[in-house]
Amino acid sequence: MTDVVIVGDGPGGLSAALFLRRGGLGARIFGQDKTAMHWAMLNNYLGIESMVGTDFHEIACAQVKGAGAEIVHARVESIAKTDAGFEVTLEGGESETGRYLILSEGQQPRLAQQLGLAHDEASGIQTDRNSRTSVDGVYVVGRASRPGRSQAIISAGDGAAAAIDILSTETGKAYCDWDDAPKK
Repeated sequence: MTDVVIVGDGPGGLSAALFLRRGGLGARIFGQDKTAMHWAMLNNYLGIESMVGTDFHEIACAQVKGAGAEIVHARVESIAKTDAGFEVTLEGGESETGRYLILSEGQQPRLAQQLGLAHDEASGIQTDRNSRTSVDGVYVVGRASRPGRSQAIISAGDGAAAAIDILSTETGKAYCDWDDAPKK
């Protein structure tokens, strides 16, 4: 069992994992390396002048792995709510349980729908400003909650917001993620 199961290895899922690991929670990402980033060119991502999406994705994966998150290249077949949280079952029959679930499924959120979350093609899955859904412990980030209006930086921000919300819940107080500036 891990603290947070993340489905989707695009900017939203990777960003969530990075923040969660920095905050001391376990995070396991399940993805198939089919993120839309492989067909993207970043020209409007703050701090990056211009970069091919695949290069960005490789750097982000390395950063997240360096923080201690595990990226499992596998298709998640199903999700079920359990007493302990959420159980994801993979294509080969293996399963993983997490207390929280972050879904970064892209345009076709079949797993979110398995949990009873309504998806509208025009407005996506309804979430609050922290990407929290109507199912306790489930967050939806990226294109599934913002169809037609998603960008890599927005998806990464959604993932960060979800992670900060989980960390705040776990600590029982507002969680802030920042580093002190180097001493001169």
